Amino acid sequence: MKKTNNLKMILLLSLLSAFPPLSTDMYLPALPFLQKTWQQPMSIMNLTLVVFFVTYCLSLLVYGPLSDRFGRRPPLLVGIGIYISASLLCAFSGNVFSLIVFRILQAAGAASASVIAMATTKDLYEGHERQRLLAYMGVIMALAPMLAPVIGAWIMTWFSWPWIFVCQAAIGVFAWGGVLYLEEPLKERSATGARAIAGMYLQLLHNKKYLGMVVLFSLIVLPHFSFIGSAADIYINTFGTSEQKFGYFFAFNALAIMSGSYAFTRLHKIIDSRRLLAISFVGILLSGMLMYSGIVPGPWGLAVPMAVASFSFGFSRPPSNNLILEQVKQSAGTASSFMIFVYFMIGAFSMWFISLEWTNKIDVISMLALFSGGIVLTTWLLIAKKAISGKNSTQGVP
Repeated sequence: MKKTNNLKMILLLSLLSAFPPLSTDMYLPALPFLQKTWQQPMSIMNLTLVVFFVTYCLSLLVYGPLSDRFGRRPPLLVGIGIYISASLLCAFSGNVFSLIVFRILQAAGAASASVIAMATTKDLYEGHERQRLLAYMGVIMALAPMLAPVIGAWIMTWFSWPWIFVCQAAIGVFAWGGVLYLEEPLKERSATGARAIAGMYLQLLHNKKYLGMVVLFSLIVLPHFSFIGSAADIYINTFGTSEQKFGYFFAFNALAIMSGSYAFTRLHKIIDSRRLLAISFVGILLSGMLMYSGIVPGPWGLAVPMAVASFSFGFSRPPSNNLILEQVKQSAGTASSFMIFVYFMIGAFSMWFISLEWTNKIDVISMLALFSGGIVLTTWLLIAKKAISGKNSTQGVP
């Protein structure tokens, strides 16, 4: 029997899922200061972000199977413990190279939180209840990229950069305590070894419905991550806005994601989730059209269309994540690991792609929105009637 939703569980799972933005966005305001202090080029300083992202993606593939084998709590407690220790080591870094090493450790610990949190939603909730939980988590998680840079800037103003990592360690301690008092959510563990874990991933790759939905729904991150990777350059260097105004524009985008997740919690009770997914994909397609048209002048010509895309992105994640998890009957941790891995790797490609020497990066973002929105919408309309079959899938997406 699945457990009933409650506020404490929503807050804990949301905090665990928010580890990546809390670990990266909070640190961004310190980069220029550390570059000057350590006399390193920005390409070297950016490695403290790149290695975190790469290590995080690779670690996702490990924690999922481990949590299926040993339960959710043990890998979480170990992973968050690594995160806390690495955060404190980051605070005592004396040069950029030691910080890079400690950021690798920090990412290896952070990965446990987000992937196991996703698997836990599968353990404790089902159908409408899990969709609602994922939507509420999306609302709360959207606060992380909004608040993290602001908190980091405040810490830089009133204290110094090491306290950013001390703050991250404190967040880790709070999450560790929450997990410690959490009853083990996984009731049936998978008695598998290392070879069997590899077999789990091979089995997932043979699950055509699961794999297809993972790849399909992950395509919608293309405009989202391309915006993240180029927003500062476009707003500050192209439009000449101040760093403070850039922060407001970035927060506006995060607010749109949060609004989209919240809107889904209201609408999924009265409108078929398959139709809501189609609407979200239409929104991404329309955002690309609006952005490419250039109807809205100045910085709002990027902010407004991206708000539409971000709203649609936040709107689509709860039902799409739920539908993906409905395609597996066991090993939800492994399925969650692979799902998030694909999601972030496509996002990483998008960030690399937008960093190329494009004449007009706004046009590139708009083309990515048109491509992803068009492909996903067309494919979804073709397969929606066949995507859900059987009693369990009917419960997942009514």
